[in-house]
Amino acid sequence: MNTALETKSSVWLQPRNLLRVSVVVAVLTIVLKTLAWWLTGSVGLLSDALESFVNLAGAMFALAMVTIAERPADEDHPYGHHKAEYFSAGFEGILVVGASAAIMWAAVVRLFNPQPLEQLSWGLLLSLISTGFNGLLAWVMFRSAREHRSMALEGDARHLMTDVWTSAGVVVGLMAAKLTGWLWLDAVVALGVALNILIQGGQLVWQSSQGLMDKALGDTERERIDAELAEFASRTGVQFDNVSTRSAGERSFVDLHMHVPGQWSVQRAAQLRSEIEAALLKAVPGLYARIEMLPTGMETYSEAADVSPAADLDKNGL
Repeated sequence: MNTALETKSSVWLQPRNLLRVSVVVAVLTIVLKTLAWWLTGSVGLLSDALESFVNLAGAMFALAMVTIAERPADEDHPYGHHKAEYFSAGFEGILVVGASAAIMWAAVVRLFNPQPLEQLSWGLLLSLISTGFNGLLAWVMFRSAREHRSMALEGDARHLMTDVWTSAGVVVGLMAAKLTGWLWLDAVVALGVALNILIQGGQLVWQSSQGLMDKALGDTERERIDAELAEFASRTGVQFDNVSTRSAGERSFVDLHMHVPGQWSVQRAAQLRSEIEAALLKAVPGLYARIEMLPTGMETYSEAADVSPAADLDKNGL
């Protein structure tokens, strides 16, 4: 019974399902925050509502990209479609930057023309309710993003957390304006919100660009790979060199050369290669290893001519 419940729970925590939930929550948040702005006339709450429209567009685009990323490899895309998630993160980052510009414009106008705030208690209540939805969803999405190595899900979660901090700042600013009577605080808080989400948007765009440029795996994953190769080298006497890695969404790739004694049979070398592939996959889940076998002391033509992309990455070998 517990196993069945855990399986059902894990299905709901898949990136595509969570992004569907994100779309629904974004619509609900838009309704609540727009109503809060209509009741109060606060430009801070208006900026919060505008960001929620960005949340909706970002979640819908992320859902489309995750759906594409889950497609199996085909003739035109033999390595799969995993990089589609990086387009999602980049698109969402651009939307965030655009929203920050709109918020800044509204805030500057209100800064020079302060307006009285009305029905503030109801507006703050509606804002806090929507913030609670976003915070809970972001927490769940962060956990799932780490498990599934989903850049699209992480980007949407980070955007939601930006929305949470945005709402918190707006609430604090409105309460301060109400208590002090300084109506300009509403506009100042909106400017602070815009600056915050501008930074977040820039970070998302940068991360997506790094993924599209075949960024190498992180230090932790590379250390695991090196440790496995060193263990096989010491136990079997084979040598490894030209190790290069790259990351593409939830999939990771490593290319390397395995040098075996010339007197080994092809079957023996191939069996060892299969063992190494299995060990690397266990050390780094989702890893695809491409291991080229060579006799000890020999190199490929590209290495000899020094034209291999990985030629300068790991010449010492293991």
